[in-house]
Amino acid sequence: MKLILLIDILGTIAFAISGVLTALNKRLDPFGILIIAFVTAVGGGTLRDILIEAPIAWMRNLTYVYVIFGTTIFAVAFRKRLGHIRRSLLLFDTIGIALYTIVGVEKGIAAGFPALICIALGTITACFGGVLRDILCNEIPIIFRKEIYATACILGASAYFLLQYSPIPEDFVVIISGSIVMIVRLLAVYFNLSLPSIYRKDELEGS
Repeated sequence: MKLILLIDILGTIAFAISGVLTALNKRLDPFGILIIAFVTAVGGGTLRDILIEAPIAWMRNLTYVYVIFGTTIFAVAFRKRLGHIRRSLLLFDTIGIALYTIVGVEKGIAAGFPALICIALGTITACFGGVLRDILCNEIPIIFRKEIYATACILGASAYFLLQYSPIPEDFVVIISGSIVMIVRLLAVYFNLSLPSIYRKDELEGS
């Protein structure tokens, strides 16, 4: 199995679990849980494939569908072992955006797009599934809040291209770039870091 396909499958698993945890937190029924898991797992990749006019991955390769079904059943069955939902959601969401950022960048490169567009595609792949998940669950998407989320994806994707100029082997470039996404995201949450606010104190108080 090629490394990029393995990363894609692992990202699908991570985001499916993230979707299940969010749906469980909202007390959705089994069908609702499956839909949220599915949308979270393939939403970003679907938008990416539409933008680059490529075949939509999960429609051409049913492995993704089977993985999402299996992961959903597993996550629901063992939800108590996943610990506190909020902490588990953060972990699997962070793993998902790290893996999907790299997948999006690689897909952009394969399609012949310049670095800037590939970085954007990596960020879209990583973030849009979560956007759909949050909207369907009546939450303000994380990417639209002041949390460092998409920024972590941009930094990881940018590092991918910068590391291309180093003698580091390709597989390690992938690992390092994905790790940067995870580290930036987790450090931002741990130290409560956020992007600068454009609103005055009185505007925030009046909202």
